Amino acid sequence: MRESYDIIVVGGGHAGCEAAAAAANMGSSVLLITMNMGVIAQMSCNPAMGGVGKGQIVREIDALGGYSGIVSDISTVQFRMLNKSKGPAMWSPRTQNDRELFAQTWRKKLEETPNVHFRQDTVTSIETETDAHGKTRIVGVRTAIGSTVSCRAVVLTNGTFLSAVMHIGEKQFGGGRAGEKAAHGITEQLLGLGFESGRMKTGTPPRVDGRSIDYSALEEQKGDARPTKFSFSPETQPIQKQLSCWITHTSNEVHDILRTGFDRSPMFSGRIQGQGPRYCPSIEDKIDRFADKESHQIFVEPEGWNTVETYINGFSTSLPEEVQTAALRKLPGFAHARIFRPGYAVEYDYFPPTQVRHTLETKLVDGLYFAGQINGTTGYEEAACQGLMAGLNAHLELQEKEPFVLARDQAYIGVLIDDLITKGTEEPYRMFTSRAEFRILLRQDNADQRLTPLAHSIGLASDARMRRLEEKIRYSTALSKVLRTESAAPETTNPVIVPRGTEALKQKVKLHSLLLRPQLTYADIEPLSSALSELTSSFGSLRDEVAEQVEIQMKYEGYIEKERDLAERVSRLENVPLQFDMDYDKLTSLSIEARQKLSRVQPKTLGQASRISGISPADISVLMVYLGR
Repeated sequence: MRESYDIIVVGGGHAGCEAAAAAANMGSSVLLITMNMGVIAQMSCNPAMGGVGKGQIVREIDALGGYSGIVSDISTVQFRMLNKSKGPAMWSPRTQNDRELFAQTWRKKLEETPNVHFRQDTVTSIETETDAHGKTRIVGVRTAIGSTVSCRAVVLTNGTFLSAVMHIGEKQFGGGRAGEKAAHGITEQLLGLGFESGRMKTGTPPRVDGRSIDYSALEEQKGDARPTKFSFSPETQPIQKQLSCWITHTSNEVHDILRTGFDRSPMFSGRIQGQGPRYCPSIEDKIDRFADKESHQIFVEPEGWNTVETYINGFSTSLPEEVQTAALRKLPGFAHARIFRPGYAVEYDYFPPTQVRHTLETKLVDGLYFAGQINGTTGYEEAACQGLMAGLNAHLELQEKEPFVLARDQAYIGVLIDDLITKGTEEPYRMFTSRAEFRILLRQDNADQRLTPLAHSIGLASDARMRRLEEKIRYSTALSKVLRTESAAPETTNPVIVPRGTEALKQKVKLHSLLLRPQLTYADIEPLSSALSELTSSFGSLRDEVAEQVEIQMKYEGYIEKERDLAERVSRLENVPLQFDMDYDKLTSLSIEARQKLSRVQPKTLGQASRISGISPADISVLMVYLGR
């Protein structure tokens, strides 16, 4: 009997899990095919979620109805809000996670989703048919054991497994992850259908026995004193007990030891052809590119509650194992370190993302979607959001409904997908806050207000999510009204605000105007008004969330209009010419990456420059100033 499903998702990583969950929760029958069901949602590299730019994506996934935020909260061992010393547009949540619990939770969530079905097998080819007009579309997949499964759409989320080769020193062998084989067949077939492919490289550091580390020689990095969480859902709660991470540093002695293996390094010998991630380079790449630096920071991170295995973040390498060990043992606290698994590099096929549409459906084959590292991205978060968007759009297409596309001013997810399909990428793409023109609009705290109504309208976000958001909006409106109408008198206010370093009042002022002072927060102002205290006491579990969001919105009202004006100016860049052979190295206000890429590409206009991967809106503003605009 020939099986049939609406959608087949190939690959059980972060992209595949979100794709399967999204399509199934919207009503499609989904088959998730993965080579090993024991490693669904495996954190192949760092056991952490979020970070700068990435934390915003996790909150957006959650606001849309995806599972990454919930799974991250349940498996958290440490929570930190990064960049708190900067403005709210830069605040980025990050969790350190229990690797095993993360994967277990994801599998449980998928098994609790009725429309998701599973198959442990390897997809070796997609099945297509071509109509009388020459249009090719998906009709199924074929697996390694010879099964053919019918479907109307396929989402490929192959991660680092396509024609993958692993490298450790002079040794190389097939595999997309330690202990797991590579996938063959799909690349060759897609090339036959007219697709273009390339090679990319990623890497991972050694894992160390935590019992062999002298933590007294390390700098402790604790979680937040008042941790929050990723998910807007009351299904999860902030973590109460946390594990510490730790920091150590390399030295010239460590660098010298590493250099002894450069002649056997697959990266320097040319055995690795693929381009590696610019913002997560191997340790050998760091000391080669930044030869003037005497030290690099290394983060020592626990892998979970019930294991001594420890992740050495910042020490990614593919050097020979004996060189890795010798160098590692020269780090402070690592004199007697025992390695569980050496670091290694993985080289794999990807397909330049200019070959897909905003929906992530391919241009050449109807019903075929690409999501995750197959599109040239790096990171769990970037993969997960693509999987979500591919899964929900595959469902909408089968239902003959309008596609769901997020604009650059709606979400970081919109920025990421637009960057990929319009600019392409020649190196693993990583999200940063600097890639978004509308950072103040796209904050992590308001992801639910931006996206949950949109997701609810297409049947992805639940009714309960929508009711909670409506309640939050009502509370925010009420709080804003009180702040704009209630006044504070000098005699009661000055004893509170002057110690905060702000000027004393000489007459009554609205509470709103006090909140605009940079030295003051909502927590400083609430005690000045009984009306505020009474109102916020009725907000229940939403109290802190509403107060923070209202404060941010009030403080940044003026900047929002400036961002919209910038967007209009950026759209007019096509007619602004750039001088040929311009010496960009002289423009020191540009980022190093911008100077390198502008010098190589030599764009003809500012519009063309703005579409080069890695050129941020800030870089374009520098060029505009230089041109006298």
